[in-house]
Amino acid sequence: MSFAYLYERFPSFVQTFVYREAVEMVRQGMAPLLVSIRRPDDPPEVAAQLSAEVLYLPESEVLRASIEIPGRVRRRLAEKDRARDLNRIYEALWLGPRLRERGIRHVHAHFGGVAARTAWWLRELASVSYSFTGHANDIFCETDFPVSNAQLVREARFIVTETDFARAWMAEKYPSAARKVFRVFNGIDDDFPPRQPAGAVPLILSVGRSVEKKGFRYLIEACAQLRAQGLAFECRIVGGGPLEAELQAQIDRAELGESVKLLGPRSQTEVRALLASAQIFALACVPDAEGGSDNLPTVIMEAMRCGVPVVSTNLAGVPEMIADGVEGFLVAPGDARALAERIAVLLRDPAMAGQCGARGRESAREKFAIEKTTCALKHLLVAHAPVDPPGSALHLDSTLRRGSIWQRMRRAFLSSR
Repeated sequence: MSFAYLYERFPSFVQTFVYREAVEMVRQGMAPLLVSIRRPDDPPEVAAQLSAEVLYLPESEVLRASIEIPGRVRRRLAEKDRARDLNRIYEALWLGPRLRERGIRHVHAHFGGVAARTAWWLRELASVSYSFTGHANDIFCETDFPVSNAQLVREARFIVTETDFARAWMAEKYPSAARKVFRVFNGIDDDFPPRQPAGAVPLILSVGRSVEKKGFRYLIEACAQLRAQGLAFECRIVGGGPLEAELQAQIDRAELGESVKLLGPRSQTEVRALLASAQIFALACVPDAEGGSDNLPTVIMEAMRCGVPVVSTNLAGVPEMIADGVEGFLVAPGDARALAERIAVLLRDPAMAGQCGARGRESAREKFAIEKTTCALKHLLVAHAPVDPPGSALHLDSTLRRGSIWQRMRRAFLSSR
């Protein structure tokens, strides 16, 4: 095995982009070991395509009962706050020998959270190096983990961010690590249903958890303005969450119940079917009170891939997905009036909406194809970490040809040993 993915929970229905990358990495012949600290609690459809070993760690109670912490590690626990990392330490002590048995010397984690902290302790206790992909709030917001974000960044072989915006943000915040931060877009697969004919009433779709940063309250305000203009539409919002009751109360106060409906959580298959029948996708994302925000919303990629024009906000990495007036429109975060104006343009001009959607489909294929994004991560793993790719990985990747990128990568890897 070439390396291990380390996850907090795998597979996870709300992190389908992570699952898709794992499937594609297996398909590209890299033979990763998939390690999950916790077992999945999601529908079985998420794991339907996976054909790779997943190693699940025992429950924390079992780990604590079966592992003796060495004296040298106990001395580390005397340091400030280290005792709060006991679970991560037990996980690293259990996992280290099992990785060595398989010849694995490097792990890659998604999100700068629990799994990344376990990876940090693997480096400390088992000499297994790590890298991680930072996504949004996990890098933008400080945490109370005993291992700080700065420590996590400092010891990583390399860090991946989803967007150029996040890469620049990381380089400014951690200047000493700037040269090891790389941008790799999240990827999407090609398994989308065909576009459906437009219905008699245009469908505006939005998808995401009912949390502040998704900006659903601004979308509902925009819908009230669209109705005041006499425009016909249906707006459907998919996804549950803590603000669901508050959003429903807003809909009721505005007497929008016939036009705007909260659909609650839906499966990936259902979401893609809704996208195929939507005329507009809207995501009014905003920064939340703690400074967190979306970075590269996967559902915007999916809308683009379905050929649906997008109206969103010029926040974080969203402008790297949507060029204003090309694949859709961008407005300032929190500006419900501008949001309504841009949606109204597309409702009144179906031909323009169709052109934006077609351009979005081509842009998504070019930027976010899962085989391209996974290949980019594969390059980084071989060039910047102790990862020896199996021969099958070379055969499956047409860009890794003898005498070109492959040779440069091998030289970089060997010189770093």
